[in-house]
Amino acid sequence: MNILFYLVPKSEVMYLFEDYSLRQALEKMEYHKYSAVPMITRGGNYTGTLTEGDILWELKRRDLSSLHEAEDICIKSIKRKRDNQPVNVNCNIEDLVMTSMNQNFVPVIDDNGIFIGIVTRKSIIEYCYNQYKCHCEGKH
Repeated sequence: MNILFYLVPKSEVMYLFEDYSLRQALEKMEYHKYSAVPMITRGGNYTGTLTEGDILWELKRRDLSSLHEAEDICIKSIKRKRDNQPVNVNCNIEDLVMTSMNQNFVPVIDDNGIFIGIVTRKSIIEYCYNQYKCHCEGKH
């Protein structure tokens, strides 16, 4: 099974450029209501995942007194607890399922490390459910 059937293309994904300020990241995440967002370079390479938790720990660490101060903090300098591991666009569905077990989305990259989109855990669960359903119906 080709994972491209489940891909949400980059053009439809909210992502952050790693040179954004913390304030820009907060505002985009609040607007889109996401708790974890892919980060990419201006050249399109996937570099990691920024989460609400990462932001909260950074705010605590820096003891910011206003949101205005967050304009001077580049998000690539924020310590991240864990980055969502990407898969190559040519990976098999089993690798995609295994990767999704510990993250709510799986970034998909091409052979050059360029971010091309994500596969959501929801779509992977739907795939697994449909496979299970077909398997069970085939036994009856």
